[in-house]
Amino acid sequence: MTNRNDFTEDEWELLREAPATAGMAVSTAQRGGTFREAMALAKAYVAAREQHGSSELLDEIVSAKPDADREDARSPEELKQVALGKAREAVTLLEQKATPEEAEGYRSFVISVAERVAAAKDEGEGTAESGAERAVIDELRSALGSS
Repeated sequence: MTNRNDFTEDEWELLREAPATAGMAVSTAQRGGTFREAMALAKAYVAAREQHGSSELLDEIVSAKPDADREDARSPEELKQVALGKAREAVTLLEQKATPEEAEGYRSFVISVAERVAAAKDEGEGTAESGAERAVIDELRSALGSS
């Protein structure tokens, strides 16, 4: 199994930041982030911790609090681009160093975080997620190479 020791500090930071950055990008896609969306992001990590043992790699990633990298993004669009870039880089790295199952588990976790954040509050469009949030999630799926 792949674990933290298989990565450099910079690589590990990328793997840790990509899921939370994806969640933040979804959170800011529609009328800015809210407390509910921040709590949903944290709860996604709690839920992943409850599945302890299914992946040593994910266990180590979710053992720390969510850590998003905003890279001085000044707008939701800039934050989305940071999130998409990190998602692509993280999956490329995992495809080189991790098993296919671990890479797929990571993809699923990132999408799970994004979807939990999107569902955190009613967006007034008859669904829990807005069209803008769904668009970010769809772009994340594409960046991650996930269906």
